[in-house]
Amino acid sequence: KPLWRRLLKWLLILLLVLVVLAVAAGIYLWTQIPTDSLDPIKPGTLSIAEPASASAGNYDVELTDNALRITQNGRIAWQTQPGVAFLSAGQGTVDFEEHLGYFWADVQRSATMPNQTVDSLEQKGPLVRIRGTLSGEGASVDYTMTLLSIPKSARVRALQMNVEASGADSVVLTAGIANGEKLYGLGEQYRPLDLSGSITPILPREQGVGRGEQPLTYLADVTQKAGGNLTTTYAAWPSYLTSENKAFTFADTEASGAFTIADFSRNGQASLEAWAPTISAEAFVAEDLAGVMAKRETGRTRPPLADWAQRGAILGLQGGTEKVRTVVKEMQDAGAEISGVWLQDWTGKRVTSFGDRLWWTWQLDRQRYPGWKKLVRDLNADGIQVTTYINPWLVDPAPKGDTSIRNLYEEAVEKGYTVQTQSGQPYMMDQNGFDAVLVDFTNPDAVDWYADVIAQDVLGAGAVGFMADFGEALPFDAKLFDGDPLLVHNQYPQLWASVVREGCDRAGQPDCMAFMRSAFLGSAEQVPMMWAGDQMVNYADQDGMASAVYGMLSGGLSGSPLWHSDIGGYTSINAVVKNYVRPPELNQRWAQMQAFGVMMRTHEGNRPAQNQQVYDTPDTRAAFAEASKIYAALYPYRKTVIDEAVATGVPAMRPTWMVFPGTDADLQFFLGDHLLMAPVLAEGATSVEVSFPPGTWVHALTGQTFQGDQTLTVPAPLDTPAAFVLQGDPVGEQIVEELAAR
Repeated sequence: KPLWRRLLKWLLILLLVLVVLAVAAGIYLWTQIPTDSLDPIKPGTLSIAEPASASAGNYDVELTDNALRITQNGRIAWQTQPGVAFLSAGQGTVDFEEHLGYFWADVQRSATMPNQTVDSLEQKGPLVRIRGTLSGEGASVDYTMTLLSIPKSARVRALQMNVEASGADSVVLTAGIANGEKLYGLGEQYRPLDLSGSITPILPREQGVGRGEQPLTYLADVTQKAGGNLTTTYAAWPSYLTSENKAFTFADTEASGAFTIADFSRNGQASLEAWAPTISAEAFVAEDLAGVMAKRETGRTRPPLADWAQRGAILGLQGGTEKVRTVVKEMQDAGAEISGVWLQDWTGKRVTSFGDRLWWTWQLDRQRYPGWKKLVRDLNADGIQVTTYINPWLVDPAPKGDTSIRNLYEEAVEKGYTVQTQSGQPYMMDQNGFDAVLVDFTNPDAVDWYADVIAQDVLGAGAVGFMADFGEALPFDAKLFDGDPLLVHNQYPQLWASVVREGCDRAGQPDCMAFMRSAFLGSAEQVPMMWAGDQMVNYADQDGMASAVYGMLSGGLSGSPLWHSDIGGYTSINAVVKNYVRPPELNQRWAQMQAFGVMMRTHEGNRPAQNQQVYDTPDTRAAFAEASKIYAALYPYRKTVIDEAVATGVPAMRPTWMVFPGTDADLQFFLGDHLLMAPVLAEGATSVEVSFPPGTWVHALTGQTFQGDQTLTVPAPLDTPAAFVLQGDPVGEQIVEELAAR
């Protein structure tokens, strides 16, 4: 045969071998990607000794037709499926794999006890006590369930459910769900709002890079185990709502921090399994969703959102004194309404393989920001406030080479204020390019020390607020001053939030503008604002701009009323097959969305030099200026919405179906009850699909009208976001007047 044919044959064979090897390597790498292994307990049978009824305060309790039914004024507050156990239990352990703040749960069960008997129901004064056994697979435990009505205010009472099952490692509470009843909440979930059909670990952890978008997620997983999935989130907690205007939440107790599995996968059932032998929960019912959320949040106090942050945009800038002065002037000259700057690199910049990072020393970098005090004074004189950045990690500043600053790392290690290993050493944790230690907030002395750091070194430097980052990374194999990491991991974001609150109070700044990404039960009572985490610099449903909409709305439904997101997203990576950078219109579309939201703040991202910034060109500056004018013009209306949200806990950003039941659309939202916004979520799009509630709807910027009770494709050119008010609504007419005057 000719030489070229023989060479071709061997080249084809070599190519085939390479393809086989590549496929084999891909399969192997895929098998190494961590996932949650949850193995939920399926509730078994319910056997009731005899029908009975009682009253827990103003809640009526009835055991009949082989089910438990609890009502308030005739409305069902909590019920079970006939013949299905409402309590189950398990024995076993939960192990966790951790990498760079990603945690993956592995449930190992030695016994499950899905079957329930109700042996007695007793009225004990204002209490109702149910006793029986849980059994299965040769194991059984006795349980006690206590029901009582507890006051949340003079007019609102919650149904409290306390369960004790000594000898069990986990307890499952299962409610009956009506046909078609939808389930929402579980904290900030970056996915469609109805969680029916899902199994969700309640586990604050890193959000993930891609979260299902391919090939990005696969590449992030095989290189860093960092792809995540649709259940990974910084802010998760055991609290849900239903479309039948019911709310169910674990009470904010020590046991509430237990690792929890929310199992909504079975028709007619909603289960929460807490890995603790005791648990306390609360149930509520009302006429509508806003009413049940207000009941659930009754008695909680939330700090106010600083007024200045509601009047104009906050520019996220880095680069030092002159860079800040230059950009602020350019943006003002372009007509932008600027009320603040966010200078996250105030402590200095360090570069890692992931991108531009910060020095976690919490001391001003005077070389990067010479004349800092004058910069702050000049900005303040121009009506611009300064915010900065802090997190609960500490690094050794020695490699930075600045010996003039206070060494907080050394202080914390010497005083024993850090999370430790089981051998009693500071727990050094990889931060993808450097190591850091985490402050142990179960230690009251560490709390006192770090609150002073916030008051004196952060706010004392001239800031009026800051991003309080991280909080989701407490290792499960750590040694703490007090408590079991299995309970404290979920509660650490709450502990971090309380330290932030204490630091603000010590600085004499009750309206300190702190904002966080990690959260758990109780976090919203400590800080005025949440942000939706670290989205990719794209529009994707899984981890882009669309996911931020999901996250903000679900977080609001879950009990944290004020949310915003990084304009333009944060995460930008070169994934070899594709370099993920901001597409040309993303900043503008994201800014338009946040102009109709609660707070408007930009972020340069983790790779600022590779990504478009709102201040780059005359065109980008003009586009952002126009969005900021919309935001500023909405101040009078938005302030009433925010004040209501802070007072009641009902979120400022609301799903359409919350304001107009029956109008289903997750990727649009109402600000309050009067202003509908439909963000554009595709590059190059000049229109957007809008699901209009009944009535005639007026475009708040163009005046064009649209007949409601249908889904329409509406013009949305790049310079015109899609926002609407109901024709004839006096509040809507005022909104239109305010926007016209901008």
